[in-house]
Amino acid sequence: MTFVVGGFLLAASPAKADLRLCNMTSSRVGIALGYRDAQGWVTEGWWNLTSRGCETLLKGQLGGRFYYIYAIDYDRGGEWSGRSFMCTREREFTIRGTEDCLARGFDRSGFFEVDTGEQKSWTIQLTETNRPGGP
Repeated sequence: MTFVVGGFLLAASPAKADLRLCNMTSSRVGIALGYRDAQGWVTEGWWNLTSRGCETLLKGQLGGRFYYIYAIDYDRGGEWSGRSFMCTREREFTIRGTEDCLARGFDRSGFFEVDTGEQKSWTIQLTETNRPGGP
């Protein structure tokens, strides 16, 4: 199964600036997020999105340019992943640091990078292609 990830800029209104993710697939998906804050790297998860559902991952104006996503397709299997390895776990989590994931008792997952171009608001859309029996 091959997945395509697209990032689309939303018109940012003064009252609403967030990092959002929309699941444009026909499956339920689990989302983990990695980003850098004032204390360093942090990963958080899981947001569970229904098919065609959207969720705000971070509220307020974005402070960084790069964010990292790892997602799992609960219904059909497969994942959206990349080459930036960070810590995750099976249950809900907030993990500080990206080093020594396994030694610290966490899983090590490959996240894909999202470049927001330093915009203050951004929406990521997960899509699917080349699915057997799909369009």
